Amino acid sequence: MDDITRREFARGSALATALSYSRILGANDRVRMGFIGVGNRGDQVHDAFLEHGDSQTVALCDLRDDYLDFAVKKSRGNPRKYKEYKKLLDDKEVDAVAIATPDQWHALMFVEACRAGKDVYVEKPLSLTVSEGRRMVQVAEETKRVTQVGIHRRSVKSLIEAAKFVRDGGLGQVTVAKSYHVQNEWPNGIGNVPDGPPPSEWEWEQWLGPAPKVPYNRNRMFYNFRWFYNYSGGQITNFGVHYLDMIRWSLGKDAPLGVVAMGGRYAVKDNREIPDTCEVMWDFGGTLVIFCQYNATGVSPAMRNAEIEIRGTKGAMFLNSGSWEVVPDRTTEELFGYRTPLDRQSERKWGASKKPAIEAPPPVKADSDTTWHARNFLDCVKSRAKCNCDILIGHLSTSATIMGHIALRTKSYLEWDARAERFTNSAAANKFLSYQYRAPYKLG
Repeated sequence: MDDITRREFARGSALATALSYSRILGANDRVRMGFIGVGNRGDQVHDAFLEHGDSQTVALCDLRDDYLDFAVKKSRGNPRKYKEYKKLLDDKEVDAVAIATPDQWHALMFVEACRAGKDVYVEKPLSLTVSEGRRMVQVAEETKRVTQVGIHRRSVKSLIEAAKFVRDGGLGQVTVAKSYHVQNEWPNGIGNVPDGPPPSEWEWEQWLGPAPKVPYNRNRMFYNFRWFYNYSGGQITNFGVHYLDMIRWSLGKDAPLGVVAMGGRYAVKDNREIPDTCEVMWDFGGTLVIFCQYNATGVSPAMRNAEIEIRGTKGAMFLNSGSWEVVPDRTTEELFGYRTPLDRQSERKWGASKKPAIEAPPPVKADSDTTWHARNFLDCVKSRAKCNCDILIGHLSTSATIMGHIALRTKSYLEWDARAERFTNSAAANKFLSYQYRAPYKLG
């Protein structure tokens, strides 16, 4: 059975279990969902909820008619369609909303959804700035809403086990954790699309939201918005938040002590602002955490072709999606036969050992799946329990990645006060922790 077949089989078994559970529930147990943003990732999130019989799509919102029509066809029943998200939030038949819009909209929509009495599933990265994320945490607490941030690996059983293995000391003391986003976009990337008049002034205004008003450029919309700082932190926050969250979870730590980054637009010739190549390093107090964004080369990392590697004194863990394996290490004494570099004579006495420092668990073959994250959210909406990736968890992981792109933009080593959520050594860097919304937008 090849890897694709294994993944499909595992996912099918998981969905069958979820569906058999959810279909037991009656109509009165259904959570009536509204979806804001149903293209690209929003479509995937909608699919994840549609897998569960106790999730009912009653409302949809998007700027594009084709996205709305496609989402309606998938839905059971006949959900209402909206072009303006505020009208969806005013819909009294909506119990909970899923927000999958560009990053600059997350905070505003989240806060207004909470104040409208809706529970909220919001895609990652949680926010565009650290101050937005903190405000989202405060409003969720004030309004007593159930929240889930779309870092869906928190609900994947295999990764729950992997994080626990590391936290329980399975790798010894973790000294280095490294992650990669490798995708060769050379030479033309997203292209050099010129500015011009928008197809619809109203749609362009709605797309920008609180972000600064700039001339229309097609590359600033839909998936490509991730390459512009007004709407995203690039792949540091987009993919990096998945990796940093997995590492932070495995370490059992909330926030780094400091961060530094280097990189630039080295090879890709397009109109992006985000660098095509960079490395970010965080000091998590005893553990060096590194994120590598290589978008001008497509050669995968050499060790196990892994997205994430977590290295401890007794071995290393390599993770890809939901799969992971542990490779045992050997101590200096076992490798070289002497306890210290100065104790050379004891080499003859001890000899080299092949005994591993730990007994590695068998490799886990699995895939991460948003379906389980949706399942957890639906369960928590009913029980009012905390979700696997509630708003505070999402804020802490997103903040770490935002710090990374601030370090890259300021070309500096930044020291972090986690309690105050401020840099202690750079006034210039602190200016990037928030931004002035364009009138008339305000974060309540």
